[in-house]
Amino acid sequence: MRIFDTHFHIIDFDFPIIENQGYLPPSYVAEDYQQATTDLHVLGGAIVSGSFQGFDQNYLVKALKQLGPTFCGVTQLPYTVTDEEILNLNDNGVKALRFNIKRGGSEDLSKLDYFARRVHDLVGWHSELYIDAKELAEIASTIEKLPAISIDHLGLSEEGLPHLLKLVDKGVHVKATGFGRVELDVENALKSIYAINPDALMFGTDLPSTRAKRPFDVADIELIQKLFDEQAVDKILYTNALKWYFKSLTLSLSIKDQKISFK
Repeated sequence: MRIFDTHFHIIDFDFPIIENQGYLPPSYVAEDYQQATTDLHVLGGAIVSGSFQGFDQNYLVKALKQLGPTFCGVTQLPYTVTDEEILNLNDNGVKALRFNIKRGGSEDLSKLDYFARRVHDLVGWHSELYIDAKELAEIASTIEKLPAISIDHLGLSEEGLPHLLKLVDKGVHVKATGFGRVELDVENALKSIYAINPDALMFGTDLPSTRAKRPFDVADIELIQKLFDEQAVDKILYTNALKWYFKSLTLSLSIKDQKISFK
């Protein structure tokens, strides 16, 4: 079993941390993440900027240097950011733009169409939405026309699942993350998404599971192994995300005594 962890946070109080909706997260630095995943076969992943980090990029650049070139960043940026700044972040390993509709701290959703196209055209980034899927109906026509979009945490709600599935059919990807924070039938959501598009589901630990009712547990991975055959498990845990985040990169390196090829 190999894993590309599409969703976890690094929380480093050496850099700005902003109280969000009365919440301050615990410290969770790169070493904490590495220790927490020691027994998992994590070969790469995506560090996701949280609401409590606003537009700070310095923590992310530091963490990416610590974790190495098979890890990438998902950042929040104001739409006024310069092309030069985007190019510099891309050179430092950032591969996606995040819109945090659920918690705030990111650019406003009204900028989605313009901004998602801009970063994709400039550096090939996709855009990620942290949003309750029941709100997707209002923006579905916009999302369908965008070049590359993913939705966090299975879309969060049972009410939103039908809207999410319609977008999966249009090519939108979905993170199989945060099982302890969603309000839906996780098994049904996983099977339904995979049935529509086997390339769409991408696993993530959601560590350190800030504000989740239940933090990540190895049982979340075991659930995926129970529901799907070996080939499907490898797609969900590894290859789907690898292609999504490193679609334009060709790189061969040795990690944990295993040679990994990015295509």
